[in-house]
Amino acid sequence: MAKIGRFKNDQARAEYLRAYDALETLWPLPQTQVDIETSFGTTHVRSSGSGSGLPLVLLPSFPGNGLQWHGLIKDLTRDRTVYAFDAIGAAGKSVQTAPFTGEADIAAWLAEVLAGLGLTRAHVLGYSQGSRLASLLALYAPERLASVTLIEPNGLLVKMKWSVLFRIMRFGIRPTEANRVKMAAWLTPGVTMNEREIACLHAALAFHNTLGWPRLLEDAELQSISTPVLAVFGGDSVAGNAVAAAERVTDLLPHGQSRIVPGMGHGVIDQAPDEVVPRVLEFLAQHDHSDATPR
Repeated sequence: MAKIGRFKNDQARAEYLRAYDALETLWPLPQTQVDIETSFGTTHVRSSGSGSGLPLVLLPSFPGNGLQWHGLIKDLTRDRTVYAFDAIGAAGKSVQTAPFTGEADIAAWLAEVLAGLGLTRAHVLGYSQGSRLASLLALYAPERLASVTLIEPNGLLVKMKWSVLFRIMRFGIRPTEANRVKMAAWLTPGVTMNEREIACLHAALAFHNTLGWPRLLEDAELQSISTPVLAVFGGDSVAGNAVAAAERVTDLLPHGQSRIVPGMGHGVIDQAPDEVVPRVLEFLAQHDHSDATPR
């Protein structure tokens, strides 16, 4: 039976919200927060910025809240309004009320949020888990998409290494700070978390996540995506084979571009923001008035 994402108890939820509120103080820009009603529950969205560029939607990595973008939001809002989602089915201020029964449901949820925000056309950027969400939107409900940016979309283009899944599950079973440090040094080397980020991460582990794992997309599925796509990989990422993944992007996606950042890991966008963010902004600007028509 499909399940609904939830905290293990009220105390765990309260502890998480305290950590979330503390992390929220690091958001550096004026912001607006709204809760968008969908068929699957309410989605918490914060927005910042303005400008003539098409809006940008940010979809988070595990554990699922939009505050993870606080260090990048100033640059990302340079020419446009940016919307950061707390994912339904993951820890955050979104509240799931109906289960996802499949990938099409996840895409339908995201499309409903875009509609609820009044976004008739938008760019979508997803990192890690967020890349899976963005890819499902491109597959099942691309009508509102101007472009999709996938940061470290491991498991979608090449199989995720079992060592990654094993270490993530092991950390979930024994979520000590020592184990977090070991996993971070292996998975996202060069990325430093502050005390508030660490506290929010640990508190999020009391949440039962219902978003599921990525699956390898078939050639025909990639060929059917007519939305322009940029995929960015860390050249030394332990999560997947960056070269093989990048080749599938450029060989199979009708409007696919890829970028491998040498020497970087799974946390490439945080590890090398001065290289990754300008490339993303260039890609967004190229497709603010894209001729590619999603089908």
